[in-house]
This record gives sequence, structure tokens and C-alpha cells, in this order.
Amino acid sequence: MFNKKVGLAVAAILLAPVAAVAADAPPAAFNQCKACHKVEAGKHGVGPSLAGVYGAKAGHAEGYKYSDNHKASGLTWDDANLAKYLADPKGTIPGNKMAFAGLKKPEDVAAVIGYLKTLK
Repeated sequence: MFNKKVGLAVAAILLAPVAAVAADAPPAAFNQCKACHKVEAGKHGVGPSLAGVYGAKAGHAEGYKYSDNHKASGLTWDDANLAKYLADPKGTIPGNKMAFAGLKKPEDVAAVIGYLKTLK
């Protein structure tokens, strides 16, 4: 089944010009993420560190206790999976621990994914 919102988010990512984003300059949409996530490797908050998340398997961060559903999802955090997850975390991985309802604007999803790509 096609989800129009997710489709628009993926399209925004694929069609957006690639811009260099400094790791110390997150987009405004990331403010919602940083309430629970750190960007330094190995430093977890309420949620896991997002360092190195792009291209990694779901449940990759050492030392963070993920939900069983999250670990068993089999997802790799690429553009398409991140777009779906950031727009609808509970719909993408039912039963995961993230309380956030999701980013509503496709351009915010694209900006956050662009930023996550810079985090090592």
C-alpha cells in the first residue's frame, strides 16, 4: 500500500539538491530529535546515539537497549527506510520504544536525513 506522506518524503530526499551540512549545524527540524538523542558516538540519551546511524542496521548502537521489535526489524538505515521511520516511527516498526509521533513535513524529513549522513 502506498503511503502518500512517505512517498512525498522519499521524493523530497531524492530530488533535493545535495548540500554540504556541517555536523555541528543540524537543521531546525533536528531540534525535536536532540531532546532524546545525542550525536556523539557511544553517548546515549533517552534514545540511542545517532552517530553512524546512516547505513547501519537498526539496533546497531552498542550499549543501548532497543526494543525486541526494533532489533528484529531487519531494517538498514538508508534514505527510504529513514524517510518512512522519521515520518511514522510506530507504523514503520510497531512496538518500538520511540515515543515521537514523527516529522510531518517531507522537507524536514529530508533535512534530518541529510544531517544524519554527516554523523560519524
